[in-house]
Amino acid sequence: MNPAELKLIVQKKYGKIASSDEASQDSCCSTTGCCSTEKISTFNESYDHLDGYVPDADLSLGCGVPVDYADIRHGDRILDLGSGAGNDCFVARALTGETGHVTGIDFTEQMLLKAEENRKKLGYSNVEFLRGDIEEMPLPDNSYDVVLSNCVLNLVPDKQKAFSEIFRVLKSGGHFSVSDVVVKGNLSERARSDAELYAGCVSGASTMNQYLTFIKKAGFNDINFHKQKRIELPEGIIDPTEDQDDNGVYSITISAIKPGIIS
Repeated sequence: MNPAELKLIVQKKYGKIASSDEASQDSCCSTTGCCSTEKISTFNESYDHLDGYVPDADLSLGCGVPVDYADIRHGDRILDLGSGAGNDCFVARALTGETGHVTGIDFTEQMLLKAEENRKKLGYSNVEFLRGDIEEMPLPDNSYDVVLSNCVLNLVPDKQKAFSEIFRVLKSGGHFSVSDVVVKGNLSERARSDAELYAGCVSGASTMNQYLTFIKKAGFNDINFHKQKRIELPEGIIDPTEDQDDNGVYSITISAIKPGIIS
């Protein structure tokens, strides 16, 4: 399957989630997620302890809380990749305040409509939602202080290009904070060939070493792991010939800095 076909699958899956009244039950990272009838552990973590949290914008699609480690300051310009219904954007807005600005980018029309509906209810004039592809963002260079993403980059076919785009749009001295899914060990052929599983966060995930290579190759410094949590998945996802104790699928929250002087 080529990258365009994979993106279309993701769009259709998340469009359906955005249009569903039971989105959290069908989501990639919910307790019944990964498009499987088998029960797995919850990826999603609670946001309800954070100022700015809007339950209507939380579709339980995350695998961490990247804003907890984003060091957002008043007046910062924030970019959220794969912004969905706006959950991370609204929390980030509470941190950057009225003098800051938050942009969410997503390529699923139904998600953008849901996010805009939530924004209008809140009356925020310094939050915007744009349609765009993370691999080719319709955004200017050196524009953002902080980039966020929650359980989205694992769905991007060309992750190296995505991290290069993050580097491009960040200001010098800016940083990203992302939660994502990575693999230690080998995914089984079943997982790699299952397109629905790809849309469910797991089979599109890179290995931990690959993920770090993408970040370093893009030019980032000061890589910092904030959280790492093993996800318990149905039998057969991880290649049984790989018997190391730490092999498996993990949710991680990681940050890194674009070299330069903070403006």
